[in-house]
Amino acid sequence: MSELNISYKNLSETEKLTLDQNLRSGASRRDVLKMLLAAGMTVSGAGAIATQATEAFAQTAKKGGKIRVATYASSTADTLDPARAIFNIDYIRVNSIYNGLTRLDDTLTPQMELAEAFETDDAKRWIIKLRRNVVFHDGSPFGADDVVFTLLRHKDPATGSSAKTIASQIDAVTKTGDHEVTVELTGANADFPALMGTPAFLIVKNGTSNFNQGIGTGAFKTTEFSPGTRSRMKSNENYWKQGGGPYLDEIEIFAIQEETARLNALLAGDVDIIANVNPRAAAQITDAGHQLLRTVAGQYTNLIIRLDQEPGNNGKFVQAIKHLINRDLVSKAVFRGFAQLGNDQPIPPSSRFYRQDLAPAPYDPEKAKSLLTEAGLIGKTIPIVASSAAQQSVEIAMVLQQAASEIGLNFDVQRVPADGYWSNYWLKAPICFGNINPRPTPDAMFSQFYKSDASWNESKFQNEKFDALLSEARGLTNDAKRIEIYSELQEIVSADAGTIIPTFYDGLDAYSGKVKGIRPLPSGNLMGNSFAEHAWLEA
Repeated sequence: MSELNISYKNLSETEKLTLDQNLRSGASRRDVLKMLLAAGMTVSGAGAIATQATEAFAQTAKKGGKIRVATYASSTADTLDPARAIFNIDYIRVNSIYNGLTRLDDTLTPQMELAEAFETDDAKRWIIKLRRNVVFHDGSPFGADDVVFTLLRHKDPATGSSAKTIASQIDAVTKTGDHEVTVELTGANADFPALMGTPAFLIVKNGTSNFNQGIGTGAFKTTEFSPGTRSRMKSNENYWKQGGGPYLDEIEIFAIQEETARLNALLAGDVDIIANVNPRAAAQITDAGHQLLRTVAGQYTNLIIRLDQEPGNNGKFVQAIKHLINRDLVSKAVFRGFAQLGNDQPIPPSSRFYRQDLAPAPYDPEKAKSLLTEAGLIGKTIPIVASSAAQQSVEIAMVLQQAASEIGLNFDVQRVPADGYWSNYWLKAPICFGNINPRPTPDAMFSQFYKSDASWNESKFQNEKFDALLSEARGLTNDAKRIEIYSELQEIVSADAGTIIPTFYDGLDAYSGKVKGIRPLPSGNLMGNSFAEHAWLEA
């Protein structure tokens, strides 16, 4: 920011957006002042802009109103437990009613939330200073006991935590003051503050065993929770953040699993926000005067071939399918150009760790046929489970089915309902689809989906060298060396894992023109499913 431009109105749109983002996240005028001073402005210039930015923000966002949100998947397994959240409807709820120690900003950099500071000398022993004067929805004070309880429950097998593999890095958690916790890791991890900003690690109240109420410190309180049906939340009148959200009085969330019905609900004005829009509907939405939220964040729908079952236990089959998937056709026909080509590893092109020279397997039906012939699979019928629960998986399966039929392989595409897909087919069927949201770091992605003992190791990929390199990279503070190792890990996964990632697609959601405050974030669809605190209604 130039020292000459000391008026808020003379700031660039990017600079205004940065200030606005911080104010929406609860920053006070004093916080904005500190940020401007750190950017090199004088006290007088920073003070003027901080005041003007705060006033401009206050005049923009409006309080009040209710919105209805339709997601794409829900079931009786819905939860208010951050450790067990799987569906996007779960993530919306937990991000609304809880806070994390950190939150991830527009660059996926961790910013302090319930923590005031993370201090370390070696990236292995972390002293976490906690925010004071924060209360849970039931009026009880937030403190160190809640953090200790939250972190340690991920290590308890009975919790069934989705972050169990990441939590295995935690060796000990100790209360060292009413508002201070010391965490000892099994090895150095420079990304630890970023990991604490992911949904699984949202802070729950000490001793919680029944999650039907969702007692958190977040912007909204749960008033109704009916798994598989709907949820209602009202604004937290005692929210600890000052100067920002929540703006809405109430949010109602439910699923409309059939995508055409979900779209029609928005067009008819029955709902205000819909999640996971089919790219084919993009023009119809904007032509009707609604808003399309396009998020380039690195999410993907992947074909999962389990390596411990037939036919995936035959390496030639997996390699053949890599050459049989027409990635360009998937990008253009399935995602209507709202995608970038993938290379069968999960680090997206938007990441600074992305390996630019790792080309995807080329579309080569003849090579695929040769490999399938060697594997003795030509003429066979092989089932693939697909569902609207995994975005565009049915269409991707059809593309693959057509290509296979032309070389003598029959894929039987078994389309199953979205309801129950994640519980009954994902991680279980020999060949099915996943739908993976972005993670803040390569370590988080690799640890959760590719480490040999990961709970969500989709293809049952086992590689000791991969595990060792992943552990080594985790403790490095030398960025060049980390990039080198993460490049090698991408190559290993691309070559040897049973997950085929044809594209990284742009997340598409849609909302009524009267809904404001929503913007793309690299943490995923609907502002990383954290839109509730930021959304407001135009009068």
